[in-house]
Amino acid sequence: MTTTFAVPDNTTAARIDNRATYISFGLAYVIGHGTAALSRGDDPLVELPGWLPTTLLFLGLAIGTVFATIAALRSQQGATRPEVLSARLLGLAWIVAFAALFLAITGLTASIDAPDLATVLWPAGSGLMVGLIYIAEGAHRRNTLHYGLGAWLALVSAFACFCTPPGFFTILAVLGGGGYALATILESRRLANE
Repeated sequence: MTTTFAVPDNTTAARIDNRATYISFGLAYVIGHGTAALSRGDDPLVELPGWLPTTLLFLGLAIGTVFATIAALRSQQGATRPEVLSARLLGLAWIVAFAALFLAITGLTASIDAPDLATVLWPAGSGLMVGLIYIAEGAHRRNTLHYGLGAWLALVSAFACFCTPPGFFTILAVLGGGGYALATILESRRLANE
């Protein structure tokens, strides 16, 4: 007796246009991490207030989050109940991941009394979390582009930890921002082919 498993037709990937999200997050990486790269280290190229790179990064990420939320909500229109449940669980994964990251970074920096370590752990940890969730979303939606971008961001964020500022921030700006730029171009092609 042969048992076959039916794979549900998942059209969620086709309904999600990630271009605005990718552009916003890519600009956040380039501008936020780029200004950090230019203004940090032993011999910074420019003098900027310490809060400015972080503010620019968070502003771009906030805009990208709005676009991502809009795209996710649009994709749920006409979706089946299981698809909506999966989308909500993936949405909850973002909250859980960043709550866990907050606890890990706060606990680690407090226990070894190294508050400056958070300057590197937050960007690297955030990129790692985003990458891993993109991998999960890409696998669930059968969207290889989103999956690939997630793998790239996770690896770039982890690799950047081998460098000290400003190299750390340069890697995130160039390779992370570049990954989002390439994903934006490929997303247009993906949507045109579906």
